[in-house]
Order: sequence, then C-alpha cells, then structure tokens
Amino acid sequence: MSLFSRLFGGAKEPLPEPETYEGFTITPTPIKEGQRFRLSARIEKDGRTHTLIRADVVEDIDTANSISTAKARQLIDEQGDRLFG
Repeated sequence: MSLFSRLFGGAKEPLPEPETYEGFTITPTPIKEGQRFRLSARIEKDGRTHTLIRADVVEDIDTANSISTAKARQLIDEQGDRLFG
C-alpha cells in the first residue's frame, strides 16, 4: 500500500449486495477499526433509514457482513416499524 493510500484512506472494502427481509432492505456496513471490523448495518424501508452499530468487533469482513445482517434481522423481528421512531 502506498504512503498516500495509508494517509488518505486508500481503497475501501466493497459493500455486499443489500438483502430484503420482511419488507426492509438490509445493507451490511462494517466499520474498519485497525485490523478488525465493528458490526454495522443500514436498515431501510419506505424512504426511512436506521443505522445499526454494535459494540462487537470481529476479525474479517465476511464474518462482519454475516453477523451484521443477522443482527439487523433480529432487530427487525423485535421492533418492526417502531425501529424508525
């Protein structure tokens, strides 16, 4: 990785394809923190958006995407449309 890439962020991890679940759209958006990834996902429905950010961190991007999606599904099951306010 070049000096400029390290200083200015370089290439970002590509986002996985969004998933539709119970009428909601879930897009995993893990946050890179050093060599690990914090669990995060964007949940959307009817133009409204909720950002899920967890304290959990994992070692690789694939695991972060998978767990972020699972946590978003769980939140949708528990709260449904109340998620937006």
